[in-house]
Amino acid sequence: MKIIIDDKIPYIQGALESVAECIYLPGKDTTREVVADADALITRTRTRCHRDILEGSHVKFIATATIGFDHIDRDFCEEAGIGWTNAPGCNAKSVEQYVGAALAHLRIHHGFQLAGKTLGVVGVGNVGKLIAKLGHALGMKVLLNDPPRARAEGSANFVSLDTIQKECDVISLHTPLNMDGDDKTYHLADDSFFSQLEKNPVILNSCRGEVIETQALKSAISAGKISHAVIDCWENEPAIDLELLDSVTIATPHIAGYSRDGKATGTAMSVRAISRHFGLGLDDWECSNVEPAKTQSINIPDAVEDTEVAVCDALLQTYPIIEDDARLRANTTEFEKQRGDYPVRREFSYYSVAGQREAVDILAQIGFRKS
Repeated sequence: MKIIIDDKIPYIQGALESVAECIYLPGKDTTREVVADADALITRTRTRCHRDILEGSHVKFIATATIGFDHIDRDFCEEAGIGWTNAPGCNAKSVEQYVGAALAHLRIHHGFQLAGKTLGVVGVGNVGKLIAKLGHALGMKVLLNDPPRARAEGSANFVSLDTIQKECDVISLHTPLNMDGDDKTYHLADDSFFSQLEKNPVILNSCRGEVIETQALKSAISAGKISHAVIDCWENEPAIDLELLDSVTIATPHIAGYSRDGKATGTAMSVRAISRHFGLGLDDWECSNVEPAKTQSINIPDAVEDTEVAVCDALLQTYPIIEDDARLRANTTEFEKQRGDYPVRREFSYYSVAGQREAVDILAQIGFRKS
């Protein structure tokens, strides 16, 4: 069998060569001609797996090593008998680290106190649940908005979007991209959304760029409707809006989920899915070459005066988010290159922490190891 694999998917080379012919290509080169005689694709969000490249091919299965799957034409796949899978939750802890680092940066460099603030989590799936847990650990009140879950589970644990708009100091978006229907999220944050904000909140988008209407966000920032914007996902990537870039507090090139751990998990989930579908005997395959392998230690001095600052400093030691911001601002035309060549980042569980008890306990709730 023949498998076409996006060459930016890490840790996968050598995984399937014993059972298939593996062709590694940039996502943009995964064309109709290339996939014509392929049995399977392992891809990322940049490859549009739609009718125009799949029709008439031998493809029987698509695995995307990502949480998102709006790049897969599910209706055509059903029509053509093509199975597909994504990697739900694979990079959830990486996005949690991203949001934690963003909040820590706002605390230390912009004086944005976290404890006692209200965090609104819009979209409470694998990622959103971790963001809620992070908020609780940081002493924030957390409100959850997820209409599909509220319908399925009852509304007791959820609030309306109107409540989020009125009560939240921070709003973090973690929805899938739904273009229409009852749970449409395309341009969820539009002029109407921003006009109803009452507390000039921080807005974080680390889900999909199209969830926020760009012009509406720019207008809201200009009008002072929001205090800070942290944007990882942009409309029209990689051709991002440079005026918006200039007006947000933190700007990154869609890398919130790009920890080494998250990438390795997504890769493993894709290999296992391909194996199960075709009976290849690799159902338990794992990445074995994630580096660096040695846990790093962080010490919190016992004499710290401000526990919240100490916690935030530790978060930023795991991920100095402003370095990604600086790289993007310096080279806006290299959006895709910065994603493809992303440097090492390990998640919270890679770090052990010791020292001041209160700070250590908070960090342990977030996922650090206690020394």
